[in-house]
Amino acid sequence: MVRLSVCQLSTFRWSFEEDVLQYHAAGYEAVGIWRPKLTDYGEEKAAELLAEQGLRASSLHWIGGFTGSDGRSGREVMYDALDAVQTAADIGAETVVALSGGRGGHTRRHAHRLVRKALTELAEAAQAVGVQLAIEPMHVGCGPDCSFINSIPQCLDLICEIGNSHLGIVFDCYHLGLDSTVMAWLESIVPHVKLVQLGDAKHAPMGEQNRCLLGSGCLPLQEIVRRFQQAGYGGYYEIELLGQSLEQVQYHQMLAHSRQVVGAWL
Repeated sequence: MVRLSVCQLSTFRWSFEEDVLQYHAAGYEAVGIWRPKLTDYGEEKAAELLAEQGLRASSLHWIGGFTGSDGRSGREVMYDALDAVQTAADIGAETVVALSGGRGGHTRRHAHRLVRKALTELAEAAQAVGVQLAIEPMHVGCGPDCSFINSIPQCLDLICEIGNSHLGIVFDCYHLGLDSTVMAWLESIVPHVKLVQLGDAKHAPMGEQNRCLLGSGCLPLQEIVRRFQQAGYGGYYEIELLGQSLEQVQYHQMLAHSRQVVGAWL
């Protein structure tokens, strides 16, 4: 069984309630929750609505900024992150997505230490409440203010140093799928992958994320999914589609098309 979800960033203009109702109607079984929408709707109401529709929460997006690159203090960032971990447990979200933050003027080594310290504490908190924490590497061509972690090896270094099984990786195909070596090491990292995000692209990321409909770009998504399946991956495949190329695409069309394409791959 393939578990298929949609990240709420994909339907940015819809409300939380619209997302849940429309995803359910389109045949999806889970929602990747974006925290601003959850806050606007209310956590208790959201949990009730998900239960009524029989949908799960594949993930909660996002926590991070552990380097202080966004102007918040370390204490503010950690309070927010710990609150999000508890929220994930309360609404039944399987994975909390974490972004390191930009380097923020630090040396790379010092930035790494800041992130390692934060993730060590957060992984323990996640373990205590029964959720997964997953660090997301971002392509060097976009999001320098969001993450200085750009590769799987950097993530593996953190995971190895921290040594908590509740800490893993978000494998976002948009950020990682153009790596020419990806197929060589993909199967070996499956035990560490907590969430796979599906997004296609017509070229390497440059500036703002600009994804396209699944199957219409140049990423080897079908082969990536096949490799994950063969290696025994049992987590969610979460569709995340956003960017200028998709602004004229109707959300209902995007949902139907994505489900059809993934179904054909499998």
